[in-house]
Amino acid sequence: MAINAQELQGQWNKLRGQVKEKWGQLTDDDLQIQGGNIDQLVGRIQQKTGEGRDTIERYLSELTSRGASAISQAAESATQYAQQAGGRLREHYGEFTDAARDRLDSVQEHVRHNPTQSVATAFGVGLVAGLIVGLALRSR
Repeated sequence: MAINAQELQGQWNKLRGQVKEKWGQLTDDDLQIQGGNIDQLVGRIQQKTGEGRDTIERYLSELTSRGASAISQAAESATQYAQQAGGRLREHYGEFTDAARDRLDSVQEHVRHNPTQSVATAFGVGLVAGLIVGLALRSR
């Protein structure tokens, strides 16, 4: 069984602990992948543990495929969650736009019936906002 070197390197920080658990005599230095050379890693494990090359490669391949499977399951779960969230947003979008449209109509109606009060309110809000911005800029 061949090791997928690229997948092994990508997951190595997670997998290193499992390799040390299986073969406790290995040190962090023994488990360094130098220059992407997986053969050297397998050779060091073989030398330190006495295990056969096929056994080591099979174990590393199993770890890699389990890690890839967990990653794909997580990605699938995230995709499903995003699809469900998108569906819920689409379901409620109409309700939200209807409510916003109703509020806008209500405000427009209020402005039509009370133009003087609306202009005075807008002027007051603008004046307060201007004072706040002016004070903020002056305090710098």
